[in-house]
Order: sequence, then structure tokens, then C-alpha cells
Amino acid sequence: MPGSLWLVRPRTDGGRDYVNFVRGLTEVEMLEGSHLPPQMPLIKRRCRLQLDEAERQHHVLLQQQGFQSSDPLF
Repeated sequence: MPGSLWLVRPRTDGGRDYVNFVRGLTEVEMLEGSHLPPQMPLIKRRCRLQLDEAERQHHVLLQQQGFQSSDPLF
């Protein structure tokens, strides 16, 4: 997993749900939130995962929850 990885899923209101994986030395911080411009992004959940668990979460989000890889939102 690279240093930072963004996943995005569009919402019906024009906003987007996002997940940002930020890799540290021994673990990955996963930020889940939503963004409806021009409002500030909202962080809904933040947690730290071991690298293997972060990889599993990444695959679940892509394959089962409709997220797609994205450039950083902000």
C-alpha cells in the first residue's frame, strides 16, 4: 500500500463518501468521511489498522461497497 490512498463513492446529493488510507511505519490510519462542496469535509470515523487488515478493508471497499480509486479530494 502506498503512502496515501484515496477511495471515493458518489452520493445522490452530489457529494461523495471517501476513505483515505495513510500509511505509517507499522500501521495504516484509515479515515472515513463525506464531502459536499463547498462545505468542509466531514470525518465520520478514524481508526488505525495493521497493514494486512488495511489491505483487506481496501479490497472490501472496492469490490463490495462501490468505492473507486481516486486522486486526493482536498
